[in-house]
Amino acid sequence: MRLPQLAPLFILLCAVSTFAQETKCTLKLAELPKAPELFGFRMGMTRDDVKARVPRVEFGRVNEFGVSKASISPDFDPQMDKTSLSGVRTISFDFLDGRLMSLWLGYDGTFKWHTVDEFVKGISPALHLPDAWQPWKTRGQQLTCADFQMTVGIVSEGPSFHIIDQPAEETIATRRQELEDKNAAEETTETVEVIGNRKDKTYQPAGCATVIKPPDRVVFNSKEDAEKAGYKEARCSKN
Repeated sequence: MRLPQLAPLFILLCAVSTFAQETKCTLKLAELPKAPELFGFRMGMTRDDVKARVPRVEFGRVNEFGVSKASISPDFDPQMDKTSLSGVRTISFDFLDGRLMSLWLGYDGTFKWHTVDEFVKGISPALHLPDAWQPWKTRGQQLTCADFQMTVGIVSEGPSFHIIDQPAEETIATRRQELEDKNAAEETTETVEVIGNRKDKTYQPAGCATVIKPPDRVVFNSKEDAEKAGYKEARCSKN
């Protein structure tokens, strides 16, 4: 085959490679622009920022992993100002160490986009997202980028939109695993109490049947603790 005949194939391969690169999302959270569809919320905002945006929000306690949650329901709260949240049914917030790391918006039937396809086609240019969405669950779509993930689905009569900070999710998973490992280590560490005798400064080995009168008894968490206190192991009879 002559070299000129290879040119069209080379061009085609380059085009396919370029298309694959263009359809891969390399965006980062910090690069996402503001969009009216997010109603002033953004990833990384503090709890005070959210409180300033919606004063009626109430935050849950911070758990052992540094996570706290909150939610608002403009549809069901008669005292909430709905004019700035038109088309929103509910919003859920997850915070890690006081920073927003998960934002879920549920829209009602009056929102401008009614289906998953409509929402994806509308939110992509609004947030400068590439055409790299993938099928998700039954009828939803999902987009995975450099440090975040988005999902779109249908809940009740309207679309739902979820943004997750993936490094934050990994931090939570690491903290959870560390706690599980710590608890497992504590459960497997056996503390064997030993009884010492104040009179002769000796302690009984495990299984010793020698009776020590209460005034002379002293309890140590381990034989190491007893020996640190100057006690020596006693010879005793066993049952």
